[in-house]
Amino acid sequence: MNDDVEQVVARKLRDPELRQEWLRQDNLIYGGLIAGCVAVMQPFLALPDPDLSASIAVVSFAIALPLLVALLLVNQHEVFRHQQARLRRLSVAKALGQGLAVIGIAAALWHVLWIAGVALLVSGLVALGVHSAGFSRVEGIG
Repeated sequence: MNDDVEQVVARKLRDPELRQEWLRQDNLIYGGLIAGCVAVMQPFLALPDPDLSASIAVVSFAIALPLLVALLLVNQHEVFRHQQARLRRLSVAKALGQGLAVIGIAAALWHVLWIAGVALLVSGLVALGVHSAGFSRVEGIG
């Protein structure tokens, strides 16, 4: 059974249409995170003496924004050429950019109300599971 799943996954990973769809989804994610970071960051820039959660938010956004913009530009070029770059640096940048954007937004919510920051992190993990299950079902994996 495990070999069957591995073969299906390997075949799916070679599907050029699926790879193009992942690029489109990544562009949507990057654009949304960029817009969210910029919108949420604005009030924190005017704080005279930011507390720890505000400082974490601003530093997270400062690191995440350039990474997300660079990833968006690389993805646009990959869409144009119908080819993926597949570099380890891009995977690291993706993890850092997305992760720090979420941490920044969670820290910003924590600054306002700590339970809101926790709720964002918990619902984000649930959403990741929902997406994974839905993708697996649509693609016939597992």
